[in-house]
Amino acid sequence: MSKRVLTTESGAPVADNQNSATAGVGGPILLQDQHLLEKLARFNRERIPERVVHARGSGAYGYFEVTDDVTGFTKADFLGEVGKRTETFIRFSTVADSLGGADAVRDPRGFALKFYTEEGNYDLVGNNTPVFFIKDPIKFPDFIHSQKRDPFTGKQEPDNVWDFWAHAPEATHQITWLMGDRGIPASYRHMNGYGSHTYQWTNAQGEAFFVKYHFKTNQGIRCLSSEQAAEQVGKDANSHQTDLLQAIERGVNPSWTLYVQIMPAAEAADYRFNPFDLTKVWPHSDYPLQRVGRLVLDRNPDNVFQEVEQSAFSPNNFVPGIGPSPDKMLQGRLFAYADAHRYRLGVNHTQLPVNAPKATEADNYGRDGLMATRNGRRTDKNYEPNSYSGPAQTDAALSAPLAIHGYTGTHAAPAHVKDDDFFQAGELYRLMSDDEKSRLVANIAGGLSQVSRDDVIEKNLAHFHAADAEYGKRVEEAVHALRED
Repeated sequence: MSKRVLTTESGAPVADNQNSATAGVGGPILLQDQHLLEKLARFNRERIPERVVHARGSGAYGYFEVTDDVTGFTKADFLGEVGKRTETFIRFSTVADSLGGADAVRDPRGFALKFYTEEGNYDLVGNNTPVFFIKDPIKFPDFIHSQKRDPFTGKQEPDNVWDFWAHAPEATHQITWLMGDRGIPASYRHMNGYGSHTYQWTNAQGEAFFVKYHFKTNQGIRCLSSEQAAEQVGKDANSHQTDLLQAIERGVNPSWTLYVQIMPAAEAADYRFNPFDLTKVWPHSDYPLQRVGRLVLDRNPDNVFQEVEQSAFSPNNFVPGIGPSPDKMLQGRLFAYADAHRYRLGVNHTQLPVNAPKATEADNYGRDGLMATRNGRRTDKNYEPNSYSGPAQTDAALSAPLAIHGYTGTHAAPAHVKDDDFFQAGELYRLMSDDEKSRLVANIAGGLSQVSRDDVIEKNLAHFHAADAEYGKRVEEAVHALRED
């Protein structure tokens, strides 16, 4: 077998990759050493801006297989036939920490899934929790700033974290999730995934339904206590990446069963709380889980940077039969995610292999920009309409239209009969066992007791009291005990 030849970026053979060219033996390096300059210049540019959130992540390829008929609710082709398989790529992540952060930390986990369907790519961008801290995207930059490193101290500050939460009572539900036993998954394989947002499905007859996605892990839920997590981080900061990589390499392919909750669109307006509020769940007694199919991961990426770091997900990548809802956080993310990728990866990031359609081809009039690789043939026009048989619109809406009414303005979300920031947090607390409650209280008190301002502590304690009297009392006593030590 012939030996492979090392070349420069332009394809010229490299004579010496061990020694730089110099002016005589032991002399200074020459500017004409093109191979040296090219290597150093490329090295300086190997890193791209990391994601502001969800920076630390792992990914894998797999497939989604339909197991149950849902054609009465959506005309999406990839869900149109029992037994149909669609190739997928998933990216798991932590939210708050940087690219170099540890995996086993108390933080929500991203659960971003790309379906390479025959009608284009469908991206479902969710978390391992069914709710989130806020319900309006205008608060998102402030929320993230409060959770990230302080501009002065350069580290995460309990004062900032809890001060923001003190002024965001709607966060109480998610705080109860995060500080509970499921706050630190043992691995990416042992946690559920949720679409979190409310989405719209439309069937072939044009009927609209609102849906929530639930991916239930078939490996079973496994989580770490704070003490176990600290020990795990000390042993292997990349524990979740290690586990996912090794499981798939061994052929132990992780899987999840997808269920959906389905609400007829006409029921949304009179539901007892706002069904588009990201800080709330729909009780299963109202809208039971209906099985759809299973997700299986069976192939690791060959190159983490190329396929995981450069993977780009955006919730505005819909396919016919699936669309948005009036969920304000989802509406904000329809812009923010795609714009983040244009900044990080460039306007042509959708042409990268991991992001490009696989079961079909993109065909439009987008041209030029950095790293353009799909600019068309000499006979292709870059405008529409035209007389040259270019791609044309279908006149078929992807989803049903959303009814709107009223006046423009910065409105608060409409109040439903039982809208409340605390009730579901209390319901979640009351579902817990005594041991789970004790660990939840200890986790909250451990962070809240470090806050320096008494008024911030009191505002947060009021939220837990409002959720459940016992919940608030136990947190208050635990915080005071820790502050007196």
